[in-house]
Amino acid sequence: MEIAIIGSGYVGLTTGACFAEVGHSVTCVDNNAVKIETLLAGEIPIYEPGLEDLVKKNVAAGRLRFTTSTEEGVAAGKIVFIAVPTPPQPDGSVDLSFIEKVAREVAAVIKDYRVIVDKSTVPVKTGEKVAETIKRYAPEGVEFDVVSNPEFLREGCAVHDLMNPDRIVIGANSDRALALMQKLYEPFVAPVLVTDINSAELIKHAANSFLALKISYINAVSALCERCGADVEKVAEGIGRDSRIGDKFLNAGIGYGGSCFPKDLAAFIAISDQLGVPFNLLKEVQNINAGQLDRFVDVIREALWVFREKRIAVLGLTFKPQTDDVRCSVAIDLIEKLVAEGAEIRAYDPKGMEKAKELSVTSKITLAPSALEAIDGAEALVIATDWPEFAALDFNEVKRRMVAPLIFDGRNLLDPGTMAQLGFTYRGVGRGRCVAGS
Repeated sequence: MEIAIIGSGYVGLTTGACFAEVGHSVTCVDNNAVKIETLLAGEIPIYEPGLEDLVKKNVAAGRLRFTTSTEEGVAAGKIVFIAVPTPPQPDGSVDLSFIEKVAREVAAVIKDYRVIVDKSTVPVKTGEKVAETIKRYAPEGVEFDVVSNPEFLREGCAVHDLMNPDRIVIGANSDRALALMQKLYEPFVAPVLVTDINSAELIKHAANSFLALKISYINAVSALCERCGADVEKVAEGIGRDSRIGDKFLNAGIGYGGSCFPKDLAAFIAISDQLGVPFNLLKEVQNINAGQLDRFVDVIREALWVFREKRIAVLGLTFKPQTDDVRCSVAIDLIEKLVAEGAEIRAYDPKGMEKAKELSVTSKITLAPSALEAIDGAEALVIATDWPEFAALDFNEVKRRMVAPLIFDGRNLLDPGTMAQLGFTYRGVGRGRCVAGS
């Protein structure tokens, strides 16, 4: 099938590459000329495992093209996806100006029937507004349908998630549009859930909010574990083996971050308030998440007494491993708190260094070329992102390079007993304190 995707960020580019991989003809549109030039030159502006090879392969095969022209995209694609940003506003609600702009642009160039698909994460009833906008600005008599098809991609696993979805949600109020969407997804072996548009739009926000709730739940439990001497890892394993609960998203740490969970949770709260059904449970999820980082900083402060002029190594800048995305990264929030109290930070991340350079806080810290060089002369080591390579470090060498053998593990990446045997004083999240020689 011929499709167009307007917006070539994480969602749009990955979706386009994967649709091309299963044989569809895809035109990716973006109004950022520099980004399109980069893609046309065979370079990928983001890091996502497997994506670069997929893009190059399908460009070479002629199934994946890039343009800055919405008109070209709409002419080429019988199904037109909208995958543009939906950033948060100060009150937590969603800025839909990019969606509205694309709807008007599509309306200006549409000539015959098209299925317009909201792929961006949007508030409920956005599909109705998109339909109203296109109808208002399109030539009289032009037919179209609007569909909601939310994405459930995890950064760092996005290609896998798209090629092996655990479910496909199609919100459609038209049999004609639904038939085309079902044909589009035929190459993917996954259950398809067909709903009305409003239900599909709610599913995305409800799913991400529930996952954030699960993370905040185990983080709240971790605070209890620290007070009573229990191990949150064992507690999480015990409750996670209950098939009704499951073990995913029960990893205690310094909180969730990234471009999705904080934004989507705030948006769902705002949506609920606007509908007159305040979602106070989710407001407490936000509070727990914010408090989790503060508690971790308190643990570090308790050990170091004061931060001023103390050299602290921070490993990890991205909000999670296997991505270069530093947007709303808790690692960055942690660094900002330490810097605000006068700490001297040396930081390293395997993939996030270039993106981190765009942030104001990095002008106040040193970005080291390797993990060990970040650790040189440190009075404490903080693990802020759970990159596997950090667990594989030679910790005898780590200890040799440090002024004091203190490790604060914000992601429970390391084994406390092993660290104690190697001569470190180790503090994780919800795991108590392990002292060298104990």
